[in-house]
Amino acid sequence: MTLPAILLAIAALLTVVGLVQPVAVRAKLPHNVVLAMVGVAIGALSTFLLYTSLTDAFNYAAEMILHLPLSSAVFIYIFLPVLLFQAAFTLDVNRMIEDTAPILLMAVVAVVVATVVVGAALAPVSGMPVVVCLMLGAIVATTDPSAVVAIFRDLGAPGRLSRLVEGESLLNDAAAIAIFGILLNLLVSGAEPDIGAAVWFFLYAFAGGAAVGVAAARLVLAAMPLMRDLRTAQVTLTVALPYVAYILSDQYLGVSGVVAAVTAGLVMSALGRRRIAPDTWNFLQEMWEQIAFWAGSLVFVLAAILVPRLMVDITLFDLGLLLVLVAATLAARAAVLFGLLPLLTTVGLSQAVSTPYKVVILWGGLRGAVTLALALSVTENVVLPEDIKAFVAVLATGYVLFTLFVKGLTLRPLIRLLGLDRLSAVDLALRRQVLALSLGNVMDAVKDTAREHEIAPTVQRAATRTYEARIAEVMARSEEEPAIADRDRVNIGLVALATREAELVLDHQRQRTVSPRIAELLLVRIGRLAEGARQGGRLEYQRAARALIDFRPTFRFAHQLHRRLRWDRPLMGQLADRFEMLLVSALVLRQLETFAERKLVPLLGRRIADLLKDIVGSRIDATNKALDALRLQYPDYAEALERRFLQQTALRRERMEYRALFDERLIGQELYSSLLHDVDAVQEALKERPQLDLGLDTRDLMRRFEMFRELDEESLTLIGRLFAGRFAVPGERIIRRGDPGDSVYFISSGAVEVVLPDRKVRLGSGDFFGEMALLSGRRRNADVTALSYCRLLILRAADFRRFLRIHPTLRARFESVVRARHQMNEDDPAPVPPDIPDMMKGSSKG
Repeated sequence: MTLPAILLAIAALLTVVGLVQPVAVRAKLPHNVVLAMVGVAIGALSTFLLYTSLTDAFNYAAEMILHLPLSSAVFIYIFLPVLLFQAAFTLDVNRMIEDTAPILLMAVVAVVVATVVVGAALAPVSGMPVVVCLMLGAIVATTDPSAVVAIFRDLGAPGRLSRLVEGESLLNDAAAIAIFGILLNLLVSGAEPDIGAAVWFFLYAFAGGAAVGVAAARLVLAAMPLMRDLRTAQVTLTVALPYVAYILSDQYLGVSGVVAAVTAGLVMSALGRRRIAPDTWNFLQEMWEQIAFWAGSLVFVLAAILVPRLMVDITLFDLGLLLVLVAATLAARAAVLFGLLPLLTTVGLSQAVSTPYKVVILWGGLRGAVTLALALSVTENVVLPEDIKAFVAVLATGYVLFTLFVKGLTLRPLIRLLGLDRLSAVDLALRRQVLALSLGNVMDAVKDTAREHEIAPTVQRAATRTYEARIAEVMARSEEEPAIADRDRVNIGLVALATREAELVLDHQRQRTVSPRIAELLLVRIGRLAEGARQGGRLEYQRAARALIDFRPTFRFAHQLHRRLRWDRPLMGQLADRFEMLLVSALVLRQLETFAERKLVPLLGRRIADLLKDIVGSRIDATNKALDALRLQYPDYAEALERRFLQQTALRRERMEYRALFDERLIGQELYSSLLHDVDAVQEALKERPQLDLGLDTRDLMRRFEMFRELDEESLTLIGRLFAGRFAVPGERIIRRGDPGDSVYFISSGAVEVVLPDRKVRLGSGDFFGEMALLSGRRRNADVTALSYCRLLILRAADFRRFLRIHPTLRARFESVVRARHQMNEDDPAPVPPDIPDMMKGSSKG
């Protein structure tokens, strides 16, 4: 078949796809089900026209359709990567994580169960080897969620139902294809089954594919900033990504290409929104939706065209086996949904899945192109006997037709029967309030427009009369039905606040007033706010809010590197990150207060909105407190960050001004491009964040102490060699009671609290602590905790004694402080080394 003929046939099929979509919408049928009907009809009609003796007029067209170079490789390598990637790319990964356990159960465990049950059911009655029956079980275990999810969206079914089905299908294909590959190799090679080796290969293929997908997606995300705002280049990278991940894994690394493509899509979904400008992200999603529509529609039509060829040898005995196959798959799926899934809830690994959900998931397991592609690969295998090829082709194809034309056409009535297309009582009440509020705003806008354009009042009243009637109807219904409980109102408001907070962070990212990495960190933490509000209401939201300003594990690790190994650079980076995160959070939270006043008061009422504003206010106070602690320690760096923020805001406004002039045709394209080039140059200079210096130079720290200020440079250098600088964070335990007394600490900046057995003492800049335990040789008798960020000078035991010997004047000043502390602690007759004066006997701070 010539290339022009192939392209003409594909163009004709795309035309059919375009014409079928409006038909499916009007008929209220799943688009893929209608495509499958049309594909089967095209295949059957082409076969009839080619072989009938009635006419030869359509032979060329029939040959062009029937002789398309359709092989399993076409489906698996051309269509499958993009379909898997797009399905993962459009998923809300953060929400899907909530249902990880049930998704994995249905995607992996259910595939194994289906394979075993189908094999056990067919082997005794089909006369085929057990391995063949097991392989058929793996083939029919692959699910296609597109038709089911389309029905869910049309009917307004709960979002969680769609996430469960979509999440299952992503990993379901990977598990089924991996098991299919293992069984096909066993069948072709004739080797004895080795369960251990099969399990090991399965796990290796999964883990390896996931690793390749993560690595490939990370590389693409790293390259995205180099593309700037070149959308076409970014789309091109994402189109290449699933093919690279899939083929590299499948052909060269021996791991699961399906898992690689899915993982790449999930990583792009989870991180891409934070790394890519929001406008570009929306463009990417729209482009991928179009690509997936073409690929998904074509693959359904092409696969359906093969159905008559695959079903040509069907017999009554095959129909009986098909009934056994249908019963076995339903039984296996029901065992997982109603037997194993509740166990996850019992052990606390998953939220409960209601019975109506389980029924819909059970009946909604439709099969499609992947199942047909795997069956086709069996028929193309020259090693397998013809009876095995016919057995797999007929039953797999018949099962696909059953799921599409029986399950697919009855799923919509089933969802309506179970009531899953109806809103909950809370959503209904909220819908009424939203509707009344929105209709009122529309009506006011119509009145304002009428006044602005001097339209007659009679015309204006005629236009708004419909809205007045609808508002009255909504208000009458709201009086008849129960109102939303306060607890539900609060939860709705908290979720709305978290959603709006994420949008504001993305807005700052688009305006380039926050770095992409900080935006990513903030969005992850804000996602936990939303999850907390959904799962546990106000308490979980507030717990997540407190965690948002806590020190991250990476910060604590960097701090340990500073303490143990004197590596300061990681800590400087973490401090700078914390500075920027707190600054952006403070800005966003102030915007959130305005949002609560403007949007939540009309929707949820003044009392609930005020409660939500109080919650936001407490977050503002906590954030400002954490930010002020950093500002006090590093005021110059805080000013540099705030100055950078204002400069970036100014550049954004400058861009908007130039765009407005260009849109109004006051400047031409050349001048507009020149002006933007200048803005880009300044923007590039501001791209790098200012460097934060911990300020731990010992000489600089020593100059902050009054006792060291009179030293000349030579003495300062000599004594400074004995000291080591250290940085402490609020809440850090610097000295623990019972530890050996091996150091003296001098506070260059900040404050600490000494917790003695009978009292607490606060020490600030210029003070020192820990000397008496060192002098007496006893263990520490107090805990010392940092109250703020502190810069400390540390003297170890040997260096401390050298320090006292080197400079008699400093020794005298030091002794005067110790004498005063001794007078406050006369009740502790602690022995001290003989080379220390008698007046230094006694206890002191630490």
